[in-house]
Amino acid sequence: MSTDQIVIIRHGKPALSRRVRLDWRGYREWWKQYDAGGLAPDQKIPAKVKKDAAEADIVLSSPLKRAVESAELARGAPPDRTDNRLVEAALPPPHLGPLKFRPKTWGTYSRVFWYFGWSDGMETHSEARQRANEMAEILAQEAAGGKLVFVAAHGWFNRMLKGSLKKQGWKCVKQNGDLHWSRRRFVRPTQE
Repeated sequence: MSTDQIVIIRHGKPALSRRVRLDWRGYREWWKQYDAGGLAPDQKIPAKVKKDAAEADIVLSSPLKRAVESAELARGAPPDRTDNRLVEAALPPPHLGPLKFRPKTWGTYSRVFWYFGWSDGMETHSEARQRANEMAEILAQEAAGGKLVFVAAHGWFNRMLKGSLKKQGWKCVKQNGDLHWSRRRFVRPTQE
């Protein structure tokens, strides 16, 4: 019996500097630049990530530049397909007046506020959860028949995909955190 497999990686380290202090408006603009930007040069791609990408039957990616470039670096060729449903979950900063923080701190505050209902006109937590459930279904269909699907996406949304895949009966057999180039491997018995 063969096994359906899905490997989901977080993109590599982005080029945009996080060594700035911004108010909430500045962070919103910084995030737009982050989404538009690519990877920092000269990154070492983990051997296991390269191996998974090379062995994959299909390579999928978020359409954001940092994810596409990560898939290309891992595989040595562009992804087979990009999917808008793989983009990162929204990160709307709370309006905290003139307070200035580094992007990492803003990311934490934004994620907590977003989780508890703050969306500021962006995708809500429940909308992102629905998108993760839909994407998990698509990935499961792609992997059906003993295939390996490789996905290059984003940190928080990858966590959401993990929950959605587990609810569908997938087992996460390997994971190594949420840092850049981190990966999760999911398996399920082949549905034949």
